[in-house]
Amino acid sequence: MTISDTRARRPIITVLVVCQSSIGLIFGGIGLFLPLIRTDLGLTFTQAGTLAAASNLTYALMQVPSGYLADRFTPRRLFMIGLFGMNLLAVLFAVLDSYPLLLIDQALAGFFRALVFTPGMLLMTAQFPPGRRATAMGLYVVGGFSSNILLSAVGPLLVGPLGWRLLFALFAGFGLLSLGLYRFLAGPASGKPTSSTVRFRELPRLIRKRIVQLTGVIQFTRLAVAQGFTFWLPTYLVVDRGQSLATAGLVAAVASAISAPVNYLGGYLSDRINRPLLVIGGSLTVLTAGLALLTYVPGMLGVLAVVALISLAIQVYFGPLFALPLQVLGDRNAGLISGFGNFCANLGSFAFVYALGAVKDATGSFRAGYLSLAALCLLALLATRLIRPLLRPSPQPPA
Repeated sequence: MTISDTRARRPIITVLVVCQSSIGLIFGGIGLFLPLIRTDLGLTFTQAGTLAAASNLTYALMQVPSGYLADRFTPRRLFMIGLFGMNLLAVLFAVLDSYPLLLIDQALAGFFRALVFTPGMLLMTAQFPPGRRATAMGLYVVGGFSSNILLSAVGPLLVGPLGWRLLFALFAGFGLLSLGLYRFLAGPASGKPTSSTVRFRELPRLIRKRIVQLTGVIQFTRLAVAQGFTFWLPTYLVVDRGQSLATAGLVAAVASAISAPVNYLGGYLSDRINRPLLVIGGSLTVLTAGLALLTYVPGMLGVLAVVALISLAIQVYFGPLFALPLQVLGDRNAGLISGFGNFCANLGSFAFVYALGAVKDATGSFRAGYLSLAALCLLALLATRLIRPLLRPSPQPPA
């Protein structure tokens, strides 16, 4: 595939990003409106954290099966089923008022969200030449950040007159429209992929590979930090820093506005200079410093500076990290390898989204939670250093 082929596929690339945006609205909306949801339903901080944790747990458990099915069957079919289920559950979330039912709803949402992520990433990378893999993976998640910018900027203004329930129904409607647009642009479905020789029993052999283990440690850290920081940021600003929801939403919007372009640029830079470990290690170093400082800096100006610093690095290494094991092991089991990596990532998300809420309940502060994320980044830096001897040169991207 050439660069000109990629340009011809821009409508499909764009709609894949839009579909990812619809998922970002639903998942991001829970974090942004959590103070209101918690008050309306009478939830503790721990219970509020379990709404995200339940989704993250089933999402994590489904990563490897989703990756395997994407290798075995067509990613397109899984992608469309996942989008439909996720948006249907968003409608139900808008009408339920029982904590146990909301918990079940979010657990099922994690199941369907898993059918979107790895298959969608494979659909995106298929639109790019092999040398642009990290660029494609970075671009894929831009949709989630872009929708967070819009949500964080406009959501607090709309939630007053409309309420959080109606907003979730509107998010679901947008997602279903995006699904219909993808179905129209993608055209008729193709047959079963030729890589039907992929077997689930190959997973233990892959897990024993050192590159898979070490990138799994970094993946665990990546989403533990990304979700732990992003999910609780509005609540931290409202409860610990005394800011209004509108201010918290504005800060979250600025954070997403910073993260969205650097996410893509991180993948692009990694492909251009062919030094993924430099991008990963630099990002983790910045995150360690930012998370250690967040709860200590005085005043909102200091908080804004640290939030901006964290946002610069929080997902910039997404593309290079997913591309690393494929660079070493090849593409044959791309879905299975990527699924395992995202399984590790979502274990981290599940553990730390819950832990930060539990720590807040136990100590009255988010400080210990954010410091634990900084310590986790140090562990990931060690894993990054141990990967260096395992890499082999990857093909240079076409000019």
